[in-house]
Amino acid sequence: MASSRLQIQPDEAVLLRVTHSNIKSFSADIRFSLQSSVEAVKDKLWRKCGTSVNSMQLELYDDANSKISSLTDDSRPLGFYSPFDGYRLHIIDLDPSSVTAGGWLEDISSVEKYSISEEAYDKRDGTVRKFKEKMAAQNPSAFAPKIKDDYMEDLCANIKVGDRCEIDPGEKRGVVKYVGRAESLTPGFWVGVQFDEPFGKHDGMVKGVRYFDSPPLHGAMIRPDKVKVGDYPERDPFEEEEI
Repeated sequence: MASSRLQIQPDEAVLLRVTHSNIKSFSADIRFSLQSSVEAVKDKLWRKCGTSVNSMQLELYDDANSKISSLTDDSRPLGFYSPFDGYRLHIIDLDPSSVTAGGWLEDISSVEKYSISEEAYDKRDGTVRKFKEKMAAQNPSAFAPKIKDDYMEDLCANIKVGDRCEIDPGEKRGVVKYVGRAESLTPGFWVGVQFDEPFGKHDGMVKGVRYFDSPPLHGAMIRPDKVKVGDYPERDPFEEEEI
């Protein structure tokens, strides 16, 4: 399975912007080790925002504010969910009697507020803004307009679960197991395919989210423009051998 093949290098870390469901003014850039468990991440955040570990739910968003996944397994390493520098980690406080509930922690009308000018913030190193500027300079295409949520939806009109299919290029054959959006992948529509032979990358689970079930290395998520449905029976493995 994909999770069993996950490799995280020692001391690898990621810089995330952290926000909170009850504390709208709470926003911090925090560096986390990718080897830390989700539970350890929650413990670190508890010390900063007051939401208890048992009442905390975490959601990961990319730099376009699209939800990547919910961090539901406390035993998983943070790296399992594939966060990148500049992503946002959102805390949801599930305790209605939490110290953060009601917004009273934000009643700071009598407190002198700290502020920083745009010029001073621009001079700081290690901020999310500096990281984005660096990445944009190195790879401008990565910051091009994002793909729309309905990307290639029209091409899925004649593709349904259970259809036999062939993938172009490569002429690999299989059966359609999933059609729709994939929250753990880029926006737009995807087709989940179970190949007849082990040409795939996984068993139907992608970045911690299961879209369908298939034998190991038989599953793949493919854009619909690469999928042709029709009379594509399984190939006889001996049909091309010379006699």
